[in-house]
Amino acid sequence: MSGSLPVTIEDIETAAHRISGRVLTTPLVPSASLGKLCGVTVGLKLEHHQTTGSFKLRGATNAVLSLPADERARGVVAASTGNHGRALAHAAKAEGSVATICMSRLVPENKVSEIRRLGADVRIVGKSQDEAQEEVERLVADKGLVMVPPFDHPAVVAGQGTLGLEIVEQMPDVAIVLVPVSGGGLAAGVAAAIKARKPATRVIGLTMERGAAMKASVDAGKPVLVEEYPSLADSLGGGIGLDNHVTFRMCRELIDDIVLLTEAEIAAGMRHAYAEEREVVEGAGAVGIAALIAGKIKNIDGPIAVILSGRNVDMGLHLRVMNGETDPFREETA
Repeated sequence: MSGSLPVTIEDIETAAHRISGRVLTTPLVPSASLGKLCGVTVGLKLEHHQTTGSFKLRGATNAVLSLPADERARGVVAASTGNHGRALAHAAKAEGSVATICMSRLVPENKVSEIRRLGADVRIVGKSQDEAQEEVERLVADKGLVMVPPFDHPAVVAGQGTLGLEIVEQMPDVAIVLVPVSGGGLAAGVAAAIKARKPATRVIGLTMERGAAMKASVDAGKPVLVEEYPSLADSLGGGIGLDNHVTFRMCRELIDDIVLLTEAEIAAGMRHAYAEEREVVEGAGAVGIAALIAGKIKNIDGPIAVILSGRNVDMGLHLRVMNGETDPFREETA
């Protein structure tokens, strides 16, 4: 099946060689508390320890290195909820290029300031990813910048898929992989790698109830628009694009299920990561833990790998959640 998809296991293996030495091979460590809860081995893939604080560096680095030198010289541009922008700014700078990052006003200030610190040109546009994307397309047309999308791009998906290769190497008997899903770059890449190496392993996508674009699209059988709301899992916000070419098809064919989580469940996942695992994880990175402690993963039949995808959380918000807040954005979404 993978041979007919936009990104193959060969693409992912090529990406792994290309980005080797430029990104970290992150640890996969056992969780005693989650293992006891689930009755099987549970391993936490500590991708939030990646250089820029999230998995996004893999795809951004592979995409930048895949560009011809003349295109890198023109500069790259992308819309981002924060982590892709940070990763692309880092990857572009490492290769002597310059990144322009377009973001909506929903992106937390801590993520915006870090992208500026890395030398990127930051544009704050509108209140949704779709509006930020419109600015990207204008810059491509008017200034000749080269777009590196946050998820719907074969080189980006192949780069994210290298994380799946590492999981199989680190946990050869893995039966279930829990992966955050937003636009689907990580989920598509990881699923392609896992299914190619271990076809019987289940890949389960996780996202928030508020604005679950990929879930709504898979259910509808085509990409659909969803309204965007503030969420603890802000990195999972945004649509998948009505003209999605890569990730929708891959997620529809390769992911076994997509599980939705409430804000209270995501908050509980963040608290568990901190109190039991001693890890600071943003809401989007805590959805796998959240799903396990909420009892939302069914038919557990073997070892589980949980991807902790990012740590770039506003620490003031993190403190509020640690102190018991379950839905800091309730008034904004009422």
